[in-house]
Amino acid sequence: MIYLNGEFMPLAEAMVPVMDRGFLFGDGVYEVIPVYSRRPFRLAEHLRRLENSLAGIRLANPLSAAAWAELIGRIIDLAADDDQQVYLQVTRGADAKRNHAFPQSVVPTVFVMSEPLLPPPAELRRQGVRAISAPDNRWLRCDIKSISLLANCLLRQTAVEAGCDETIMFRDGFLSEGTASNIFAVHDGVLLAPQKNHLMLPGITYDVVLELAAAHGLQHTVRDVLEEEVRQADELWMTSSTKEVLAIVSLDGSPVGSGKPGPLFADMYAWYQEFKRAIMRGK
Repeated sequence: MIYLNGEFMPLAEAMVPVMDRGFLFGDGVYEVIPVYSRRPFRLAEHLRRLENSLAGIRLANPLSAAAWAELIGRIIDLAADDDQQVYLQVTRGADAKRNHAFPQSVVPTVFVMSEPLLPPPAELRRQGVRAISAPDNRWLRCDIKSISLLANCLLRQTAVEAGCDETIMFRDGFLSEGTASNIFAVHDGVLLAPQKNHLMLPGITYDVVLELAAAHGLQHTVRDVLEEEVRQADELWMTSSTKEVLAIVSLDGSPVGSGKPGPLFADMYAWYQEFKRAIMRGK
């Protein structure tokens, strides 16, 4: 069952008008919330990011935080799996005619669904993933979690066609992020993270990784990260809500460090799983 504009229904029965601005212009935002043991992961932080994205496109939030929490809880309850990923999308709704300017009267389209959350295969954790690089040719408001993802899709497809898992993007000589992930580099035992700004999505898992680094005494710094530092890193990691933390072992065909997941990745992965057990599963 999914939720669409006030109604719960089977996904196959859901319909959106062709004049919806999300369909015509990509005029909307979205969130993906992991759910462990039927508990949404950092719900307040995800809803805060949703609020910021909506503010960024000048669209009023159609629901309060409490109403979102209730709706997401209902979607979780209706799904069969204990571990899920809840997807929610808000667009500026349908207009009578195709016009770039905002309609005077806005009735947002609100869509929420749940899918099973499958952990990355154990092989990826053991062997690591491969990445390519590309110039970051997206727009300048990457902090908005916009449904306009064509640039990300094209860059990810380039990675797929190269037999890789992710594309790491650089802008003006500095690391921005992956097409659907945040990127971390390790140099001489120090974890480097690009600082949050309008050129990258402020990842929820990104925050958790930095919190865990601080809690366990892993030296780390948040600053602009040079492309050269990424290419010369001892370890590279990618993080996202659904992929959690994975080691990148190859970039543009060259090995990262030893070409295998590094020791600090092993530590962070273990810390992250313990965090999940303690915080999200109550074990």
